[in-house]
This record gives sequence, C-alpha cells and structure tokens, in this order.
Amino acid sequence: MPDQIWTERYRPKKLEEVVGQEDIVERLKSYVRTKSLPHLLFSGPAGVGKTACAVSLAREMFGEEWHGNFTELNASDERGIETVRVSIKNFARTTPVGAATFKIIFLDEADMLTVDAQSALRRTMERFSSTCRFIFSVNYSSKVIEPIQSRCTVYRFRPLSNDAVYGRLRFIASREKVELADDGLKAITDIAQGDMRVAINALQSAAVLGKKVDAGVVYQTTAAPKPEEIKALIEASMKGDFLGARTKLSELIESGLSGGDILQQIHKAIFNLEVPDLVKVEMLEKIGEIDFRLTEGANEKIQLEALIAFFSIKGAGYKDKLKPEKEQERNHR
Repeated sequence: MPDQIWTERYRPKKLEEVVGQEDIVERLKSYVRTKSLPHLLFSGPAGVGKTACAVSLAREMFGEEWHGNFTELNASDERGIETVRVSIKNFARTTPVGAATFKIIFLDEADMLTVDAQSALRRTMERFSSTCRFIFSVNYSSKVIEPIQSRCTVYRFRPLSNDAVYGRLRFIASREKVELADDGLKAITDIAQGDMRVAINALQSAAVLGKKVDAGVVYQTTAAPKPEEIKALIEASMKGDFLGARTKLSELIESGLSGGDILQQIHKAIFNLEVPDLVKVEMLEKIGEIDFRLTEGANEKIQLEALIAFFSIKGAGYKDKLKPEKEQERNHR
C-alpha cells in the first residue's frame, strides 16, 4: 500500500469531483464559463469542500498557469497585520501570468485574522480589485468584519450527507483495493459527522491493519467510543445505577478517550432515548454546561461524573421506559 496521505491523493482536482455541494459547484462553474469572478466568502464546518472548491476553481479558471495566478495562505499561522501588509499586498500588486486578467488569493481560516488585519485587508481589496480576487474560507462568518462580508458573495457549505460520504469512501476503497464492510462504512460515517477529511483518514487508518474494514477495526483504530458503550452508560445512569455508570465511564476514560470525545457522543445519543422531550431538554442543557466547564479547564472525570449523577436524578420515574427491548415486549404481552 503506497505510503501517502489519502486526503491529499484524493483531493478533488476539478469542481465536478467535489461531492455533497452540488448547488454551490454549479454556481462556481458559471464563473469559469464567463471567466469572471467576484470576491468570495466560503463559510461552513471543516472537511466539507471549501478548500477543494477554491483550488479546483483556480485550476479550471487559469488552466496550466494556475500556479502563477493563485496563492494560498493559512490565516491561523499568519494572522497579524504584517501578513496583509507584506505577503498579501506583494502578491496582489504583481501582474497576472499569461492570459489571465486577475489573480486569486485564497485565505484559509480567515476568521482567525485579527480585527486590525481584517481592516487593513479591506483597503487592500479596494486598491487591487482590478487585478486580484479574494476567496475567504471560514468556519464562522460572524468573526469576519462586516465591511469584508459586504464585499463578498457568500457561499454557505453544509455538512456532507451520509450518501455523499458513502459514495466517496466506496470509490476510494475500490481504488485502494480495500474490502469495506457495510458496518465499517456506517461506523466511519458516524464518526466523521459530515467531515470528509475525518472519514478518509479513518478509512486509511483502518486499512493499514491489512484486514477487512469492519466496525470493530474502525473503532479500534480511531479510538472512538462504540455507540453501544455510550448507550449503556446513559441507560445505567438513567436507571439509577450510578456506580455501574461510573464504572463504565472510568473504562472509557482509561481507554484514552478525552472528556470532550465522550461528551460529544453522549450528546448525540441523547436524542435516541425514550424519555419525554422535557427531560431531554434538561439533559442537553446540563451537557452544554459541562462542555463549557471542560473548555475552561475543569477536571474531566469530576465533570463527567457530575453529568451522570445528574442523569441518575433525572432518570427517576422513567425506569420503565429504559428497560431492554425484550423486557418491554414481555411486559406488553
């Protein structure tokens, strides 16, 4: 198996190869056909095709000369005003290469730029608008100042659908001659949560073992908790078995999982519980509180134990609804 990162090998080279964002791709293709481009703002979560669309757009817009007319900067690495005054301005003031009438500057993670840097960038956009176009990629458009947003056409990327992830993973598995089981495919998709980079990395990590990629191998290589383990933890706490739930929680933590990983999976599992919606609302509110405490540096184990203690209190009176399915069926007979 070639020693190469699959996310780079299978990065889309053309707009038509970008999956899950068909409506955006069609609008970007119109720019290629007309050879004109406004400033663009790509907003959305990680791993959904923002960078792939920007690079593919430049490739199709400029052809073989795209390297000379396109530059990519990561604002999380160079986020100060000097980046705008030196790197961006120097590239923007140079003449486009070949037959191109403008150049493209792609600013990845532009929401990490300081406010001063964004203000300076606004002036640069005005001065060099005849020879340079900007494409901003952000996770949170609200962190971009209004003067820049108003100068851009905004495209909001959505998390990829399961079908889009399924199709791309099957394509990669066939190219790499990897046997991908249906439960392995579902496990990767559940872990990725619409992030194609995470999905492809999980597939490669599982394929390295040289075995059939099934759910067990996926959870083993990604160190992600199995849904049934999280479900058992929640149900034990909701039934009042606090010590049992605490033991399950300790096993998850000792396996190397972070508090944030466990909390994220608990949040996802809450919606499948057979309890009144009001109880779910209270549980979600508590999860939000615990998440805030963890980001502020609180002790993970203490906070997660406090969470399952809260679940034990809220679960009182709903034990019958949380019985195993077979036991519920016997009670209905």
